Amino acid sequence: MKLTLLYAIFALAAILVNLGTQFISFRLYHGSHALYLALALGTFTGLLTKYVLDKKYIFRYVSRDILEDSRKFTAYACMGLFTTFIFWGTEIGFDLYFEFEQAKYLGGALGLTAGYALKYRLDKKWVFRT
Repeated sequence: MKLTLLYAIFALAAILVNLGTQFISFRLYHGSHALYLALALGTFTGLLTKYVLDKKYIFRYVSRDILEDSRKFTAYACMGLFTTFIFWGTEIGFDLYFEFEQAKYLGGALGLTAGYALKYRLDKKWVFRT
């Protein structure tokens, strides 16, 4: 139960980093494809945040060297590709379907939550296996 709570807190932290990055991106850039730029930037910052927290506190994994850490991060990011499509699809869908400004953030939060629930299982089986 403690691990589940800790994972949920870290997922929330990564969601806040992701959506916060998107919020800043929207404030700085209003041009064409602003949503897609914000999604990419938010995804990257959220991914980095979640990787560091998961590796250290959830899976308690210590890399031998920078090469191994790079491989782990690459595997972690690859496992996140599928869950990223869930997140992006939900956020874009909410942005297109609902007519209020914050809909994209709501869709993003819901998509990230669903994606993180799946991502834990993928990471445990394929990335941080012992």
